[in-house]
Amino acid sequence: MSLGEFRDSRIDSEADWFARNPEYVERVFTRAAPYLQYIVSQVEARGMPLELALLPIIESAFQPYAYSSARATGLWQFISSTGGRFGLKQDWWYDGRRDVVAATQAALDYLQYLNEMFEGDWLQSIAAYNCGEGNVAKAIRRNQAAGKRTDFWNLKLPAETRGYVPRLLAMSRIVANPEEYGLDIEGMPDEPYFQRVETGGQISIEVAAELAGVTTEEMYDLNPAHHRWATDPTGPHFLLVPVDAAEAFNTNLLLLTPDQRMRVERYTVREGDTVTSIAKRFGTTAQHLRQLNELGNANTVQLGAELRVPSSVSTLPPQVLQAAARVDGRNRARAVSAVHVVRRGDSLWSIAKRHNMDVVALARLNRMGPNDTLRTGQKLKLHDGDEGGGGAAASGDGRRVTYVVRRGDTLSSIARTLRVTVNSLRDWNNLSGSAIRPGQKLVAFVPSRS
Repeated sequence: MSLGEFRDSRIDSEADWFARNPEYVERVFTRAAPYLQYIVSQVEARGMPLELALLPIIESAFQPYAYSSARATGLWQFISSTGGRFGLKQDWWYDGRRDVVAATQAALDYLQYLNEMFEGDWLQSIAAYNCGEGNVAKAIRRNQAAGKRTDFWNLKLPAETRGYVPRLLAMSRIVANPEEYGLDIEGMPDEPYFQRVETGGQISIEVAAELAGVTTEEMYDLNPAHHRWATDPTGPHFLLVPVDAAEAFNTNLLLLTPDQRMRVERYTVREGDTVTSIAKRFGTTAQHLRQLNELGNANTVQLGAELRVPSSVSTLPPQVLQAAARVDGRNRARAVSAVHVVRRGDSLWSIAKRHNMDVVALARLNRMGPNDTLRTGQKLKLHDGDEGGGGAAASGDGRRVTYVVRRGDTLSSIARTLRVTVNSLRDWNNLSGSAIRPGQKLVAFVPSRS
């Protein structure tokens, strides 16, 4: 399926820019090489226009750690709330907006949702991906009221969006006929670069890189959602590794002890130590340290006791350290501006735009509909209060996580892992019994980290 052929001077202008900047085009497709074949295969599998596989060029120039002024991140540039709305987990360990596989699925889900909303008009849908469905819907209504055409080319949209869609169409032209523009595009793979492998639990990224025979930086580039020294203890328990390394990775993984997987050291408790202070020293969380040592909820530890601690990591790639720092900074700032007081003329749409939020997520957070009327002085929550950030809704019980059921799991074992009760798991997921299946996604609200 294709978007079709469009003629417009804006497309010509964008194509000419690409033609005048061949070094840029070369860099983009070099960066795209590990990811593009997978994205194309997913677009094809859904019967969507193939041009959509080029959207990460327009969004992020295929930089997996790209971070915008609107606080969007990843190849597909999800803001936190929209990422949460489409199931992308975001916490201290992991940001699904940068997960190549998860974010691609979420982006295509979002684009399909938009396409249904705009009755099959792909250009309107792509525009809405950039500036929000509310802005496009408002522009359509405005034209309808004025008796004007409502196709993308005649809508009054933000300047960025007016250039965004033609830029995508220009890039699709260039990919179809690079020689016409004096370009030689390389890095367009026709076979998978990576394979998704199950790790069976938390693992050090450095150890995973050694098992796969790649550098630590290469492992992070394939798995940019992981912004700490190890994968998230609550999952997802998958990593992307180069196809030719997958078999050796799986074989070698089975040979490791739990301590070798995590590169765990032994630490003797000194005077004045607490679980929190030790965790900070070794770059982890108090909750994880308690899990490693089965300490329950304690923050005090006995003088002279020997604890299992993760090996200190000081050589994380700069882009990973920066991603982690943003999470830490966002967590500190979260309590500062968590409420918006409605002023005269405010609407949910204007407030969502002002705070770089998705209007549907803002409405749900405040138990409202996107078109509900506001009253002056009304207080709206802007954050859900979860430490991990993002748009995932939280309850009073703590931080929301999504757990993917693995073979052999039971509700009891999952409840122990997440430190919640079986009854709570049933309530949160509308389960009447204990039957679960591998691959099923369960929502839980776990105790907040110290």
